Amino acid sequence: MELDPLVSGMIGMGALLVMVFLGVRVYIAATLVGMIGIVSIIGWDAGTGIVGTIPHSKSTLYSLSVLPMFILIGYLAFHAGITTAAFDAAKKWIGWVPGGLAVATVFAAGGFAAVSGASTATAAVFSRVAIPEMLNAGYDRRLAAGVVAAGGTLASLIPPSAILVIYAIIVEQSVGALLLAGFIPGIVSALIYAFIIMGRAYLNPELGPSVRGYTHMDRIKSLPGTLPIVAVIGIIFSAIYGGWATPTEAGALGAFVVFIIALFHGMRAKALKEALFETAKLTVMIFSIIWGVLVFVRFLGFSGLPEAFAEWILGLPFPPTVIIVLILCGYAVLGMFMDAIGMLLLTLPVVYPAVIGLGYDPIWFGIIVVKMVEICLITPPIGLNCYVVNGVRPDIPLMDVFRGIGPFFIADVLTVALFIAFPALILWLPQQMLN
Repeated sequence: MELDPLVSGMIGMGALLVMVFLGVRVYIAATLVGMIGIVSIIGWDAGTGIVGTIPHSKSTLYSLSVLPMFILIGYLAFHAGITTAAFDAAKKWIGWVPGGLAVATVFAAGGFAAVSGASTATAAVFSRVAIPEMLNAGYDRRLAAGVVAAGGTLASLIPPSAILVIYAIIVEQSVGALLLAGFIPGIVSALIYAFIIMGRAYLNPELGPSVRGYTHMDRIKSLPGTLPIVAVIGIIFSAIYGGWATPTEAGALGAFVVFIIALFHGMRAKALKEALFETAKLTVMIFSIIWGVLVFVRFLGFSGLPEAFAEWILGLPFPPTVIIVLILCGYAVLGMFMDAIGMLLLTLPVVYPAVIGLGYDPIWFGIIVVKMVEICLITPPIGLNCYVVNGVRPDIPLMDVFRGIGPFFIADVLTVALFIAFPALILWLPQQMLN
């Protein structure tokens, strides 16, 4: 008996979730379920023909070429010593406030995020750079671990962000507009983290004592080390906002600038080879996931499941705000068990049409969803950034890391509520580009 396409789509979605929860890699599970689903609906010859053309047709998209550029910037930035310089400058300029080293870690992580675009890499690097200094200064180890895990999440929003690029590709929106839209929310997130830290340290100085003793000359001398960050931010922002270069061209120019700086900082051929090799590995991994999930997305298109889900959502007797909150709660639950990229790729084909049908802006929704991805990076049982911190600093128990991110989790929830209440915080900057 031939199954109704909609029923096939529901079975396929369920099978995919089960396979992912059982530990099957996303690209394998998505490709397998998608191929079987397409073949079951339109037949073997037509189905295998479509599946076979997807990797090539999608690999040649110009918008995808921005990913390896952004990834390369991050690896080169590490070898250029940008992390240490950013933390040193932040420590000298704002270390005097309550919880100064933790606040400095937030802003330094935000600065490094602007040249790395990788949350886990940011968390790993600052686990080595910032945690030892905070512990030596007498900081509570839960606060030290928590601020590094939370600070790493800023890379998901602050350009160059690979997650924002992937969202743009899936929903066919402007990469440039999404990257611009991430600037203000990224800054707002960092400021809220900083205020949370200062408030807690003011009420309980033993959590994070201030660091003093730096002169104005010390502060001024620390600024040249931050020039690579300023240069990359300036290139990407001005290129996209001014329209004199595409995001890919801006990424290539940013990578070249960081490469030159890394050479001046003594990067050798072995380090360059490692940066290029790691960039290639991560790029292939991301592309593999995109290929597999796009096969699955094509299957969902044939089944009609996204349209049926959108009609069901639009028919619910609730205000749009309530529905969007319920959708975001679903992301929070999924994020406890799935990685960020896989979660976006598997849910957006179904959820996105419903959200647009409710009247929400696709750029706004992209930033909100990526902010939810940030929250998932620090929530158990997955909480990937927390595992990264514990892996680099095994002397800090994993449970202490999870306890340390508690206040930052609350801050993130409040930030999402702020963006829902005031969408202009997200949309103002990309709208200026369109004007």
